[in-house]
Amino acid sequence: MADQAGYYPCTCIALDVQSYGGNNDRRQSEIQHDLPRLLSRAAHNAALDRTRWHIQAKGDEQLAIAPMDGSEPRIVDDYIRHITAVLFAYNEDRVRSARMRVRAAIHHGPVEVADNGFAGRTVVTTCRLLNSGPLRAALTAADDADLVLALSDTVYLNTVAGGHTTLPRSAFRRVDVQEKECEATAWLWVPGHDPDDLDPGVAAPEADGPGDPDAAARTGASNSAEHPAAGRPGPGIRNSYKGRNLNVNNFQAPVDLRGGVVGFGTTDG
Repeated sequence: MADQAGYYPCTCIALDVQSYGGNNDRRQSEIQHDLPRLLSRAAHNAALDRTRWHIQAKGDEQLAIAPMDGSEPRIVDDYIRHITAVLFAYNEDRVRSARMRVRAAIHHGPVEVADNGFAGRTVVTTCRLLNSGPLRAALTAADDADLVLALSDTVYLNTVAGGHTTLPRSAFRRVDVQEKECEATAWLWVPGHDPDDLDPGVAAPEADGPGDPDAAARTGASNSAEHPAAGRPGPGIRNSYKGRNLNVNNFQAPVDLRGGVVGFGTTDG
């Protein structure tokens, strides 16, 4: 993309790698080496000319500014699909902790290539969408996904809703974004996932801790010293009952009840 003075209509594509800061030094270096190469490969596979883009790299992030030359539908569709494909190939044989998972956001509007980066509200909005709570929560909830995408409302309406991509409208979920000074509508897409299966407004639950009163009920486990076998696979009766006065017997092995009587109920009748 030739150097230009002033503001010109552009498509902004921002990407960020999840949990980069939690990696050790060598893994961080590996991510910084691999991310731009994966994105270049995806653009090449999508037949997009990135030599016309301005690209700002920042460790685990990349912000690209593409001229609005009619290629935006292919950026939304082909480029994102190919990023998903190269990430899948990259992650396929890796252990969970070594996977590269990416958030992406796309917006468009006037942008200036300034003295120290990119200037304009379009760039700010793109970055706010990228770092928004709903997008982060969607990637956490879809823990087998390699990429989640947020489209600004205008990009979604002009490309997906306008019928200029192969992406169905039903694949997207509308969310409200409130991030710092930005209040906007965005549309989330998680490739391979039904949007109704995700709740991008709520982060995925953390691992059960000692202060979680419902943890045992969810896992079927019991911390009772009287019944240490509860919650583990094997024979026996393991159910929870509520009542004012209960007498409960847990049978952990076959019992001969011929001629006997088994009652169910509380001692109050």
